[in-house]
Amino acid sequence: MSSSPALESAQKPPEGIVGLDPAWSRLVKAPDHQGQERTWHLLDTHAALSAAPDTDITAEAPDPGRRSQPTLTLLCVHGNPSWSFLWRKLLQQAPADVRVIAVDQLDMGFSERSGVVRRLQNRIDDLIELSAALELAGPVFVVAHDWGGPVALGWAEQHKRSGGDLAGVVLTNTAVSQPEGSAAPAVIRATRTKGVLRQATVNTTAFIHAAFEMSRPRLDPEVRAGFLAPYRTSGRREAIADFVQDIPLDPAHPSAPALAAVADGLAELHDVPVLLLWGPSDLVFSDLYLHDLERRLPHADVHRFVGASHFVQEQADVAGAVFAWLDRANPVGQAETTRVERAPLWSELDRLAHGDRPAVVELDGDETSSITFSGLQQRVRALAAGLAGRGVQHRDRVAILIPPGIDLTVVLYACWRMGAVTVLVDSGLGPRNMSRALASANPDHLIGIPRALAAARTLRWPGERIGVGDLAAIEGEGTKRSDPPTPTADDLAAVVFTSGSTGPSKGVIYRHHQLQAQRDLLADLYQITADDRLVAAFAPFALYGPALGITSAVPDMDVTRPGSLTAAALGAAVEAVGATLIFASPAALVNVLTTEHELGLNVEHRRSLRGVRLLLSAGAPVHADLLESLLALMPNAEAHTPYGMTEVLPVSDISLTELRERGGEQMGVCVGRPRAGVSVSIDQDNADDGFGEILVQADHVKEGYDRLWYTEHLASRTAGWHRTGDVGHIDADGYLWVEGRVEHVIHAASALLTPISFEQAAESVPSVRRAAAVGVGPEGAQVVVLVVELDDGPRLRGCLADGVLASEVRAAVARLDADGPLSHPVDVAAVIVAPKLPVDRRHNSKIDRTEIAHWASRVLAGGRIRRL
Repeated sequence: MSSSPALESAQKPPEGIVGLDPAWSRLVKAPDHQGQERTWHLLDTHAALSAAPDTDITAEAPDPGRRSQPTLTLLCVHGNPSWSFLWRKLLQQAPADVRVIAVDQLDMGFSERSGVVRRLQNRIDDLIELSAALELAGPVFVVAHDWGGPVALGWAEQHKRSGGDLAGVVLTNTAVSQPEGSAAPAVIRATRTKGVLRQATVNTTAFIHAAFEMSRPRLDPEVRAGFLAPYRTSGRREAIADFVQDIPLDPAHPSAPALAAVADGLAELHDVPVLLLWGPSDLVFSDLYLHDLERRLPHADVHRFVGASHFVQEQADVAGAVFAWLDRANPVGQAETTRVERAPLWSELDRLAHGDRPAVVELDGDETSSITFSGLQQRVRALAAGLAGRGVQHRDRVAILIPPGIDLTVVLYACWRMGAVTVLVDSGLGPRNMSRALASANPDHLIGIPRALAAARTLRWPGERIGVGDLAAIEGEGTKRSDPPTPTADDLAAVVFTSGSTGPSKGVIYRHHQLQAQRDLLADLYQITADDRLVAAFAPFALYGPALGITSAVPDMDVTRPGSLTAAALGAAVEAVGATLIFASPAALVNVLTTEHELGLNVEHRRSLRGVRLLLSAGAPVHADLLESLLALMPNAEAHTPYGMTEVLPVSDISLTELRERGGEQMGVCVGRPRAGVSVSIDQDNADDGFGEILVQADHVKEGYDRLWYTEHLASRTAGWHRTGDVGHIDADGYLWVEGRVEHVIHAASALLTPISFEQAAESVPSVRRAAAVGVGPEGAQVVVLVVELDDGPRLRGCLADGVLASEVRAAVARLDADGPLSHPVDVAAVIVAPKLPVDRRHNSKIDRTEIAHWASRVLAGGRIRRL
């Protein structure tokens, strides 16, 4: 076969490019789609073991023992305007028996500059010829990014058709079609404008730099230099323009048939494992293209790296996710168990449908509305049938943006009854985080109040919009239709978003049987009977009232701010339903005590509060003194604090009496013994330090995280257990103690330290309202810093505490060693006063220690002090 002269020969990258091992570089000859011999540059972890006679390997060979014969191969294909450098972290982290090959497409990177304009099908054929020359054997996983996606997928489809062992596909920010009704990315359309294309892509490096600018935070200078390395001259950038021009923006484009064939061919990959890793902030390949791929590859595992954009490989642990996914043959997650058959979530509505017992009471100022179980059951059935008539289908996702009350309850149970999956996003997250959550969940329908629908239009939230004002008409239509089929216990029931106090809010998936198990555990744990009535100042908990068959009410308050609950509002709600149960977050209860004077001489409210038998508070550590003070208002109540999280609640429970008995004898907060049916274990990684991550196993543990495959993998990597992210220990009597979060552990020189006990000690100082213990400095040499918020603190951005306050805080911490659980003294390096510590929006109680640690570092460094 004759060779045609290259406009510029292939070459190896210069030394000094960040993250590249020169031993990986290979120059490999193979025919292209025209039969002309071309030379490719590629990176290969097994270069020394894979040298062929026609392969030029001039770099010093690595130690042959460093790599064994591969058991599988990753074939990585870049897009435009990058090169194999994009995949360097995969090569760096590859196990010894995994071969990673990252190619530079012809005319790109350091491969040969042939001067040939290559269309999509040409590039697919080129890659087929190269893989044949490489003699790839055994299982092959193809990994791709950007417009390397269609090239790699075309190769994968052909490889599978020809009998090759296609073991899996990993796609990152790419596309195979322009979804109907949407416009091509503005960046691409703008670059294709006449007079702009060559100026942006060939004459200058503007197109490359535009790709850099899509990354936030900005790429490091050495990484930017790495991406630019092969494209320093205009002659080496011709293919960048060719790639942009080859994107089909209309059916008449020469590459449109090839792209359509690749898209249609995805159906052939139904039995091939697929992983989609996405940077959702990408201005080119947004979630629009992710969801298109999900529809074409419904079996795919998905992980959205929230905050990451186009070069997701630079902003997130893509390599870690890929190699974890390759190990999926050893499944992790819930062990097989015999499941208890339980009643549907709406069963109590049917059972109580013939009486006049109130189901939900809605309080709004001086106005009170209510609905009976009979009325609720009728509306739920009618709405379920009506929604089915409106096109809401079984397994469709329905975002519900309605404040707690009657309408929210009707919509929720109607969706559950017809098998739709409810998407529950707390409005307390704020518009930005709500937008992120809804983009992640991608609901098919959105039911909301007018303000929510206006926000949906402005912020472009996904889903067909249905207003609360339309419900009556939909229910009316539903009365003329038969009931839609009900879901099974294994069907998905809900996607519930976390508070976002430890990072971006995550969607937690529940199946019906898991919510049923949670309902039954709550009923058993707190001995809930038909005689009970609930006031819930934490809105999600109120939704379980109908499932438990008890009357429920939410006080007149701003549900986005738990701390807005007043004593008068609580008293009014308790009186309205004759409540025996109260559930509220610590922040809500603090404000109840603060506003206790509002009750005044209101005899009815005070009498009603005396009828409460059980006070529950959760969401953050609850001080025994707070509960003690509240029981003065509710003298016949027993106070309990359940421990759990959005992923599994409850895990354990402790009464005020037990809390007093346990005292501060150990590090952290005692949260009681695990409840019946719940198993708790402590990870032993930190056994020498006396604590470990808390692991939980129970029937009501979540199914998984929504579109967060890697997060779910990390949370369930101990087979059959959910890793909570909390650290703690179990004492000799079987009580569980929580000491903080994994990411908040202080890595001091002498030991690993957990924050909660230090914070409790600081908060024992009379003037300290709230405290956060954080580590400042490099891991392994961090020092303990306490940041405190005072009852009457200075209105400063941040300052070191005065000598008296600092001495009081240090003395309180020293008592942990003298009187309590510390095994050795701990020095407090600094005490800093902050005007207000940042807390989560849902509970107004969880402290963001990570943010505080960064802020404290800046204060101690004497830098500009930004608002905390």
